Amino acid sequence: MARAPRIAAIQDISGFGRCSMTVVLPVLAAMGGQCCPLPTAYLSAHTAFPASEKATFLDMTGQMAGTASHWAELGVTFDAIYSGFLGSEGQIDLIEDFYRRFRTRETLILVDPVMGDHGKPYRTYTPEMCRRMGQLAAQADVITPNLTEAALLLGEAYENLPGDEQEIRRWLERLSMDGRRSVVLTGVSLEPGQIGAGFFDRAAGCTGFAMAHQEPEHFPGTGDLFASVVLGSLLRGESLERAAQRGADFVQRCVAYTLELGTPVLDGVQFEPLLRELMTE
Repeated sequence: MARAPRIAAIQDISGFGRCSMTVVLPVLAAMGGQCCPLPTAYLSAHTAFPASEKATFLDMTGQMAGTASHWAELGVTFDAIYSGFLGSEGQIDLIEDFYRRFRTRETLILVDPVMGDHGKPYRTYTPEMCRRMGQLAAQADVITPNLTEAALLLGEAYENLPGDEQEIRRWLERLSMDGRRSVVLTGVSLEPGQIGAGFFDRAAGCTGFAMAHQEPEHFPGTGDLFASVVLGSLLRGESLERAAQRGADFVQRCVAYTLELGTPVLDGVQFEPLLRELMTE
């Protein structure tokens, strides 16, 4: 019997608020994967909460190289390597070294280039840090930027975001680095009442869109939820188009379900009761 796909998840952990590792692990497990966490940092809560400067922060950089060495000594292999929010340029160096140790021709590299949102980089991301994230993303098989991150990767002002379908397709092609990597661009809307993702599939050499109904609220952590579903689908052998649509649909259902419950937005979407959908599809 074949083992479950094994994923190295290089993410931060927020003790409260659904995002990053606390989303990645259960989603990929529900989709049949074995998720191996390589934490970049521990925070008491995600940074969207008020008074985020009071959050505890434990930098895990010092543990990353030793963890990788131990895994190599154990003979661990990975079907995918998935990175998200990073705390420093030094962590980018460590991930690049991780690629050299563990990447094979069959390993799928997904980089979620978490750098900012709503037109601005996060406060910890300097211009040099953003440049280095671009270098890391250049080594990926798939990237999942939002519109802000896409602008940063392309060196475009946020005010120059694509305004129609053809411009979005041109951005997707540019982000693909001449077709060398697949791209899933999140936060795309082609018409009122819909939101989802545009994608470039390097295997098919084409662009497309995966759209869902737009709910009247924006929750933190939905980008992590979306990217995790995309990766789980790809590891099942599904096409990028199917993976992107599955991600868009699942995020929409989780947001709608959470709005019905009326729980605080900053707690994140209550995806846990809906994980069975990912197990059976």
